Amino acid sequence: MSPTYAYYPGCSGLGTSAEYDRSTRAVCKTLGIELVDIPDWSCCGSTPAHTVDHALSCALSARNIGQAEKLDVEGIITPCPSCLTNLKTASHRMRNPEFKARVEKLLDEPVENRLPVMSVLQVLFEQVGPRRIADRVTESLSGLRLAPYYGCIMNRPPEIMDFDDCENPIAMDRLMAALGADIAPFPLKVECCGASFGVARKGMVMKLSGKLLDAAEDVRADAMVTACPLCQMNLDLRQKQINAANNARHNMPVFYYTQLIGKALGLGEDSLMLDNLIVRPVGAFRKMEEVRRSAS
Repeated sequence: MSPTYAYYPGCSGLGTSAEYDRSTRAVCKTLGIELVDIPDWSCCGSTPAHTVDHALSCALSARNIGQAEKLDVEGIITPCPSCLTNLKTASHRMRNPEFKARVEKLLDEPVENRLPVMSVLQVLFEQVGPRRIADRVTESLSGLRLAPYYGCIMNRPPEIMDFDDCENPIAMDRLMAALGADIAPFPLKVECCGASFGVARKGMVMKLSGKLLDAAEDVRADAMVTACPLCQMNLDLRQKQINAANNARHNMPVFYYTQLIGKALGLGEDSLMLDNLIVRPVGAFRKMEEVRRSAS
């Protein structure tokens, strides 16, 4: 039987990262993973809530955990690392009975806190696996050189996130290699892009994200691939701003890893929404075809 998970899309999944949400759903369906949306899900508090009140921040996520517990599912999964951090932190902190009581008082109802919380990336890597995905590939990405970028919170802190290596994660590398792509040895795969400081500290984003784009070019990547909506937005949407601020000329496509898995599995544009990318991937795909022709 297909595994069934409570799916938490996160606020960005219905807005700025709609292509991530849609490609995630399509890839999971194709690979036999059933997703059931958490009923009446609400914002998890994302990055700012914990700076105000830890109990309130956990209550925002715990409400969604409680809603998921009403479903017949094996666990809770989300594509967004920021949402994942909040959900897993809430679950971790509620192991303390005193703290759990504070959270439940805010919610006016108990939360069992019995379901595991994972990223979609973890499920695809650990429970589907690169080999099974490779067997389903109909359109190899051979000839496409990728720099996998995980961002700074997908695997940190390790005692809470409990997935992959916190300094040198390899899950996305392995999945992309299973699609036939050439994986560049990207040295900044867990460095910060500036995250949510795009408005408050724009200069910080220009510097940190510019450093990442420089590094991707240094390893001769045709494109970057990420699992985080904030990272993707900073590197893709703000790339022209980064170029202007740093006197650079980057033209680096930044994919969600689910878009590339979907492309390799033969899914169509309606599922992948590649046209939503600000930096168009046409040049990267053209180079991919040229590399294939020269190798044949």
